[in-house]
Amino acid sequence: MENQCHWVLDVIYREDESRARTGHNAENLCTTRALAMNLTRLETSNKRGIEGRVKRAGWDNTYLEKTLKI
Repeated sequence: MENQCHWVLDVIYREDESRARTGHNAENLCTTRALAMNLTRLETSNKRGIEGRVKRAGWDNTYLEKTLKI
Protein backbone atom coordinates (compact mmCIF):
# COMPACT_ATOMS: atom_id res chain seq x y z
CA MET A 1 0.00 0.00 0.00
CA GLU A 2 2.79 2.39 0.91
CA ASN A 3 4.49 1.96 -2.47
CA GLN A 4 1.24 2.44 -4.40
CA CYS A 5 0.56 5.67 -2.53
CA HIS A 6 3.98 7.10 -3.31
CA TRP A 7 3.77 5.99 -6.92
CA VAL A 8 0.46 7.80 -7.40
CA LEU A 9 1.75 10.94 -5.70
CA ASP A 10 4.97 10.88 -7.74
CA VAL A 11 3.64 9.91 -11.16
CA ILE A 12 0.06 11.21 -11.26
CA TYR A 13 0.35 14.30 -9.04
CA ARG A 14 4.07 14.94 -9.81
CA GLU A 15 4.92 15.56 -6.17
CA ASP A 16 8.68 15.23 -6.75
CA GLU A 17 8.57 18.09 -9.28
CA SER A 18 6.96 20.50 -6.81
CA ARG A 19 8.91 23.70 -6.27
CA ALA A 20 7.06 24.70 -3.07
CA ARG A 21 9.67 24.77 -0.33
CA THR A 22 9.10 27.88 1.78
CA GLY A 23 6.96 28.15 4.90
CA HIS A 24 4.21 25.58 5.14
CA ASN A 25 3.65 25.33 1.37
CA ALA A 26 5.07 21.82 1.02
CA GLU A 27 2.98 20.46 3.91
CA ASN A 28 -0.21 22.11 2.67
CA LEU A 29 0.25 20.81 -0.87
CA CYS A 30 1.07 17.31 0.41
CA THR A 31 -2.15 17.26 2.44
CA THR A 32 -4.16 18.55 -0.51
CA ARG A 33 -2.68 15.93 -2.86
CA ALA A 34 -3.35 13.12 -0.37
CA LEU A 35 -6.97 14.29 0.01
CA ALA A 36 -7.40 14.43 -3.77
CA MET A 37 -5.88 10.96 -4.15
CA ASN A 38 -8.19 9.47 -1.51
CA LEU A 39 -11.31 11.10 -2.97
CA THR A 40 -10.33 9.85 -6.41
CA ARG A 41 -9.91 6.31 -5.11
CA LEU A 42 -13.31 6.38 -3.38
CA GLU A 43 -15.16 7.40 -6.55
CA THR A 44 -15.79 4.10 -8.33
CA SER A 45 -18.42 4.89 -10.98
CA ASN A 46 -15.64 5.45 -13.52
CA LYS A 47 -13.89 2.13 -14.18
CA ARG A 48 -10.64 3.75 -15.28
CA GLY A 49 -7.45 3.99 -13.29
CA ILE A 50 -6.52 6.84 -11.01
CA GLU A 51 -4.85 8.79 -13.81
CA GLY A 52 -7.96 8.53 -15.97
CA ARG A 53 -10.19 9.61 -13.11
CA VAL A 54 -8.00 12.64 -12.40
CA LYS A 55 -8.03 13.64 -16.07
CA ARG A 56 -11.79 13.21 -16.31
CA ALA A 57 -12.31 15.33 -13.18
CA GLY A 58 -10.20 18.04 -14.84
CA TRP A 59 -12.26 17.91 -18.03
CA ASP A 60 -15.77 17.29 -16.70
CA ASN A 61 -17.13 19.57 -13.97
CA THR A 62 -20.08 17.29 -13.18
CA TYR A 63 -17.72 14.37 -12.60
CA LEU A 64 -15.53 16.62 -10.43
CA GLU A 65 -18.55 17.58 -8.32
CA LYS A 66 -19.50 13.91 -8.02
CA THR A 67 -15.97 13.06 -6.86
CA LEU A 68 -15.95 15.85 -4.28
CA LYS A 69 -19.36 14.91 -2.82
CA ILE A 70 -18.21 11.48 -1.68
